[in-house]
Amino acid sequence: MLTTLLTPWALRFAQRRGVLDHPGPTKVHPKAVPYLGGVAIVVAFSVMVVGMALVWQPSGADLGALGMTLGLGVGLAVLGLLDDLKDLAIWPRLLVETAAGVVVFATGTRAGVAGLSGGADLVLTVIWVVGITNAFNLLDNADGLSAGVAGLVAVSFAGIGLVNDQYFVPLLALALAGCAAGFLRHNFHPARIHMGDAGSLFLGFVLAVLALRLRAHVAHQVSFAVPLVALAVPIFDTSLVAATRSWHRLNPLRGRRDHVSHRLVALGWTVPQAVAATYAVAAACGGLAIGLTRVGRGVGFAVVAGLAVLAVLAGAGLARVPVYPGSPDYGSGNGSGSGSG
Repeated sequence: MLTTLLTPWALRFAQRRGVLDHPGPTKVHPKAVPYLGGVAIVVAFSVMVVGMALVWQPSGADLGALGMTLGLGVGLAVLGLLDDLKDLAIWPRLLVETAAGVVVFATGTRAGVAGLSGGADLVLTVIWVVGITNAFNLLDNADGLSAGVAGLVAVSFAGIGLVNDQYFVPLLALALAGCAAGFLRHNFHPARIHMGDAGSLFLGFVLAVLALRLRAHVAHQVSFAVPLVALAVPIFDTSLVAATRSWHRLNPLRGRRDHVSHRLVALGWTVPQAVAATYAVAAACGGLAIGLTRVGRGVGFAVVAGLAVLAVLAGAGLARVPVYPGSPDYGSGNGSGSGSG
């Protein structure tokens, strides 16, 4: 894949220019690791998508929406790159991401939940775009984690689209999965390069938009749950850290070593084991999401309810892992690893 070829170039460029992810209180890698892996992902995906649109020109494809998604995604990648280089404040980032969500809504890609007014639909669409975009940014906390989960989610989106007679959106999803997979060759533990916010914001935004595009074409009573199930891993991780930080009266917007991967490592898992387990859950949720589009209402709601119960139980268990200073047994875990977030 093109990403596999571009990533070593980005690695060497980052090393020459000193664009490095340095160790810090919220980081788990012991030495500086080059950034700019995300640039390779963005460039490779853009080249593939533009080439596909120009050469193939599929009938019925919304090329305007495609251009909007790619343009906004690249813009958020630039924002992420600036954050990698300059460490931007959170509020300007959220403002730009909110504006991107408004543009997504204005160009016709919407949550589209039945019974919602236009204003409520706008708010829900923006929350979805901003939330999923940042969920993948927050998930980038262990080597290979965010890119690998993004690739698995993209594959599930492709499956959802294909079983519901969509073709162009699945192709975009597979292109994104291929770019993520090409990058992973250099990002598995111990990572030679990180994708940084440039890559994680781009992946999260594109997947958020693709989820909305798929959502509108799943004619099923539990269609609202399909993207939620497919994206269960990043949603769960973000919800867990937000809830536990609030419970411990900590700033929920300040980065900490309290994500799912960190908690598993604190329990004695190695980083590869924690990442592999997360992959397995993401793959299972992707399979469930595909299945939800083909089952009846009763089965669909039963699956969603069961998954919700499992998520609550898992969250309750992981919330008890001592990852905050002052907690009993804090620091007794024996794992270590690398990550960029």
